[in-house]
Amino acid sequence: MPHAPTDTSPEPFALTRVRVFDGEKLLPPATVLVDGPLIGDPAGARGAREIDGGGGVLLPGLIDAHVHLSDADTLRAFARYGITTALDMGTWPADRVDALRGRAGLTDIRSSTVGASSPASAHAVRLGLPAGALVAGPGDAERFVAERVAEGADHIKIVIDLPGFAQETVTALVAAAHRHGLRTVAHASALGAVRMARRAGVDVLTHAPLDRPLEDTDVEWAVREGRVVVPTLTMMADIVTALARPGAPGPSYEAARASVEALHRAGVPVLAGTDSNDTAAAPASPPHGESIHKELELLTGAGLTPVEALRAATVLPARHFGLDDRGVIAPGKRADLVLLADDPLTDIRATRTVQRVWCAGTEYPRP
Repeated sequence: MPHAPTDTSPEPFALTRVRVFDGEKLLPPATVLVDGPLIGDPAGARGAREIDGGGGVLLPGLIDAHVHLSDADTLRAFARYGITTALDMGTWPADRVDALRGRAGLTDIRSSTVGASSPASAHAVRLGLPAGALVAGPGDAERFVAERVAEGADHIKIVIDLPGFAQETVTALVAAAHRHGLRTVAHASALGAVRMARRAGVDVLTHAPLDRPLEDTDVEWAVREGRVVVPTLTMMADIVTALARPGAPGPSYEAARASVEALHRAGVPVLAGTDSNDTAAAPASPPHGESIHKELELLTGAGLTPVEALRAATVLPARHFGLDDRGVIAPGKRADLVLLADDPLTDIRATRTVQRVWCAGTEYPRP
């Protein structure tokens, strides 16, 4: 039976008998107070309306660190599967993004708006990007970043396709973004693109190489420079499947998996992101919401423990994208919460056992 719509008034409520994931382990059954959009002091739970958690596992709301938005149905799909924050890596025009910001009771978003692409890249041709997204040379970098700042972009996405950008252009884009106080995220699905991003000083790498695994020097750079990786293994696996041709060489999922394993082993933060989209021209289209659970499974297949995979979808993306008000369950933080029936620390597939979801204290009425 579907849940009845939840009362969205600011009346506090207490989630009782829940085992909270604190970022490292499951705590014994306890009570979590939700006071409006925030988590309250449990000392104030007396007299609050109670919701029995039935001994289930309470996670911070999941964060998908690489998505592409469409419409309000996208937000509903995220919320249905426990994603309470989504980091958009390329949606346009800006008013489309603006229409999805701040939707009460739905997934909260941060966006790059449109990403920077070279006019020479296959990405630009395939996706039919607007003219403002095309950066022909380093002289266009400041113009591109200033336009994104005017649109309210939260970070700057740079699509490094090969052939495509010259090194000087990527370097100029990163420098312009940093002058405006924005972190940079580089699409880099080949080893050469990763190295171009490395030389430019990009903050976050998204995707993982499908041609050759990272070498020791690449991993050492990521450690030394404090870089962050969102490998989107779900998308990488789907691309390999889509492009597979019997007897013909093609992209290698093993190269992507091995790169993630090496980065993680060296201590580079690995974040969960799916590249979920419903763009017909995309090489693959992982489904919104549901694919975060596949991503967590693939991350454990690349060497992360279940605890590390959960951190990759909660506290780590919050930390590395400056979202200090979420990612953990603690008084004063956003009441972004996911109640599971089963224990994901025993089996990461248990993240699929979503029972109830709260976005900033408002329950999403999922089936």
